[in-house]
This record gives sequence, C-alpha cells and structure tokens, in this order.
Amino acid sequence: MSPFYRFSWRICRLIFAVYFRWRVDFADRVPPVGGVILAPNHASFLDPPLVGAALHRPVTYLARKSLFRFPPVGWLLRQYHCIPVDREAAAPVGLRTLWEHLQAGQAVLLFPEGTRSPDGRIQPAQTGLGLLVVRSQAPVIPVRIQGTFEALSRHCVWPRPRPVRIVFGSPLDFAALRQEARTADRTRLKAIYREIARTWFDAVQALSPTDESPSRNG
Repeated sequence: MSPFYRFSWRICRLIFAVYFRWRVDFADRVPPVGGVILAPNHASFLDPPLVGAALHRPVTYLARKSLFRFPPVGWLLRQYHCIPVDREAAAPVGLRTLWEHLQAGQAVLLFPEGTRSPDGRIQPAQTGLGLLVVRSQAPVIPVRIQGTFEALSRHCVWPRPRPVRIVFGSPLDFAALRQEARTADRTRLKAIYREIARTWFDAVQALSPTDESPSRNG
C-alpha cells in the first residue's frame, strides 16, 4: 500500500468498526498476492470502501471516466487505484484494462450487478463478469455484503449507524467453462456468460446473513 492508501485504509477501518460495528468473515479466503476478481453484491456507496478496508492488500476500483476530468478528483481517484470506466463504450467495464490489472497481479473489485440495488436485494449479474472470467485465469471470490443498504441506500443523504457485515466466499471454479469458451461459438459463449452469472448469484446468496460463522478476520 502507498502511504496515502494506507492512511485512508486505517481511517476507513476505524469508521467501520466504531460507527457501523462491522463484522468481517473469512477475509483469509482472498489470496494475499496475485490477480484476483472480487465480486460482491452492491447496494450502497459504502460497499467499495468496505471491501477495501476488510483486506490487507490494495484493491483496484472502478470509477466513471468523467470524474477524472476534474484534477483534484482525478488525483484522489488514482491514489485509490481507480480505473476510469467509460459507460458509453461498447465494453462498459473496460474489459481490457481490467484484464491488464489482473495480469499485473492486482485485486480488482467488480460489482457483477453493474449498479446499486434499488431495494437491497441481490440483482442478476450482467455479462461483464462472464467476459472477464473467460478471458482471465484469475480466481473469482464471491462476496456477500449485508447492512450497507440500511446504512446508506440510494435514498439516504447521510449514512446511518447500522451494523454492516462482509463475508468472503471460497474461490469459484470456472476452469471447465473457461476451457470450453476458447472454442465455443457465439451462441454457446452467451450461454457460458449466463452460467457464470448464475453461479456467482447462487454463491453470493449462499453466503447467508443468518450464517453465524466462527471466523472473524476484521
């Protein structure tokens, strides 16, 4: 971590611990080094800093390309390892850029739903996850986030002191689908993307909020 990133990381951990009474489970399931895709559900602006604060390695984020036009904001986003995303482009998640960061051994945060949930429930994954999975060999970690919708939904102006929890799942195995995708035609490739999306959705749903797991790695 750079000094600026580490300073912000410590501040976020303090805020989540004191104000949101956070709980972090199974953070050790994330490889400490090497490229990895972090794939959580998304319900709040609190989700990106929550994922980053829960891990002891830097996380690469996505941010709207237009935000980088403002020098102070652009500088700040770069300190947080943000990748500019052009939502008007054909590949809205900047697939090639994400792949390059994974190749460089970075932990990339990707919200498969594409945007924040309007009601707190997990939404189906978009095709971006499948595209990235079949074009990389990086492990995919499903992540379940709970409580951030109640703390700061899209309808809230100020975050409320609600408990939040983040649970990291075991890496998903997409080896067979990655191999098949190399020679699949367009129709089958789309089906593979949908299968990857369903696998992620089921895995995140399985990380139930009622799971009283004994491991706490915050």
